[in-house]
Amino acid sequence: MTAPMADDVFRQLRDFIYEQSGIFIPDNKKYFLENRLGRRVQEKNFKGYDEYLYLLKFGGDKNELIKLFELVTTNETFFFREPQQFEVLCGELLKKIMEENTKAGRCDIRIWSAASSTGEEPYTISMMLMERSEAAGFRKEILASDISESVLASAKAAVYGSYAIRNVPPAYMSKYFTNTDLNYKLAESVKANVRFMKINLMSDRDVRNIRGVDVIFCRNVLIYFDEKAKQKALALMYDALRPGGSLIVGTSESLHNITRAFRPAVINRVVIYQKV
Repeated sequence: MTAPMADDVFRQLRDFIYEQSGIFIPDNKKYFLENRLGRRVQEKNFKGYDEYLYLLKFGGDKNELIKLFELVTTNETFFFREPQQFEVLCGELLKKIMEENTKAGRCDIRIWSAASSTGEEPYTISMMLMERSEAAGFRKEILASDISESVLASAKAAVYGSYAIRNVPPAYMSKYFTNTDLNYKLAESVKANVRFMKINLMSDRDVRNIRGVDVIFCRNVLIYFDEKAKQKALALMYDALRPGGSLIVGTSESLHNITRAFRPAVINRVVIYQKV
């Protein structure tokens, strides 16, 4: 039985997680850290959370840092989540992207799913773009990133349970999924448009690897950041976008009072943020 987490250890762990990832855990969420890290402390045969903190700070084990990120992040997602945003992407936004890229002599469409988790978001985008005949002449590249290596591995495998596919339209199911026992395997043609990368949104070096994208999806991620971390992440994403590019956040999120680098616009009752 692991001893309860002392308040000073909680604060040190909380600050360490924030410094490394931008994820902010408030004072009233000590129970959250205890629940998420308790099993790991036991697996390591540590007497308490203070020994685990020492390992993180001074052990020099990058794999343990990766494990920590996996424990404190929530990866629940599913295909066609908040579908109205995908409809805007593949409607008016797609038309704008194709027109501007054609004028610039480009024949590509580049989209970044900035917290792709187990792949449902980027694969939804891939399928929907494949269904748009007007985009047939454009090369489609969807960059999908996450801080967790285990969810990226799961995303690359692209095998899903019934919960993840419950909102997939029947036409997409029959065309792009194969039922294997109780799971559903995604078609290779959909996977071919998506490239997965391990990226920490707080890392200048990581995000610098992404440049020249038309649209960024960063949904239900910034809610875990405090204002300072949000501003840094948004500044890095701003630089990744092409001139006039768009940022899409979760429907319950807003950039109001956080940054003026993006101008809000409403398309079919969906708010998007355009690079100024």
